[in-house]
Amino acid sequence: MTLTQLKYVLAVAEHQNFTTASEYCFVTQPTLSMQIHKLEQELNVQIFNRNKKPIELTEVGRKIVIQAKTIANETSRITDIVDQEKGYIGGEFKLGIIPTIMPSLLPLFLKKFNKKYPEVTLVIQELTTADIITKLNDGHLDAAIAATPLKNNNIIETPIYYEPFIGLINPQHRLYKERQLKLEDLSIDDLLLLEDGHCFKENVLNICNSLGTNFKKKFSLQSGSFDTLIKLTKEGMGMTLLPYLHSLDLKEDDKLMIREFEHPHPAREVSLIYHKSGLKLQIINALKGEISATLRGVIAFSNVKIISPLKLK
Repeated sequence: MTLTQLKYVLAVAEHQNFTTASEYCFVTQPTLSMQIHKLEQELNVQIFNRNKKPIELTEVGRKIVIQAKTIANETSRITDIVDQEKGYIGGEFKLGIIPTIMPSLLPLFLKKFNKKYPEVTLVIQELTTADIITKLNDGHLDAAIAATPLKNNNIIETPIYYEPFIGLINPQHRLYKERQLKLEDLSIDDLLLLEDGHCFKENVLNICNSLGTNFKKKFSLQSGSFDTLIKLTKEGMGMTLLPYLHSLDLKEDDKLMIREFEHPHPAREVSLIYHKSGLKLQIINALKGEISATLRGVIAFSNVKIISPLKLK
């Protein structure tokens, strides 16, 4: 039994196809198939049911894959230990970021991080929270940036900043003349929301839920991007809530429509998250430090009230 054979098994288990798995492993399909067949002969078991399309793991195959993941992770941990001992911060690092955070946060810290840690190659993916959790559990991400708390026992959460919500209100809207917003001012009837699947939408719904709002209403306007919500607000189609960092890029005229909430500011907790068995902690700590330092002078709000991104039951 070799580590290479176990990695081939993991690739086929993930892709459910020998050809795709061989491309992923940068070997020929016959080579990959032969090595897996040798392993099956050595163990005297069948790991894959090749009669199924797509290929499926056998019962014993599922148990082997679980152990193979542990072995592969622990092998990588040896290299990680050596890197930490040497103080080396470098190598490929796969980072996931949710869509409502990526466009506003990434431009703030990425250039500085790359300059400070030139040996690190960041591979960044925009992913939903659900996809991030799946990829962290499968070992396909080293870490991610997401709204928390997630309350997942396999995920370690390290808060890096707290981002207040701000209101964007058209001059014709009933709340435009208010200097500050109160939570009880909000009405689900005229709130423009992101479409289902965005945790920021769940943040907003949880704000309204604290006021006893009825969620059985149908929302006629939902969008997949903040830019669309901003344009609809400017056209007088309602009001919307934005994360504070997203408001920094608004045009000066549009900033006149911004209204902050009174204390305590409703806010979301944003964390650097990684699997409890995660590796490359030196890069994770470097990211945390750089992001925290970058935002220290950008978000000046204090006295915030954290709104959970978890879906309402």
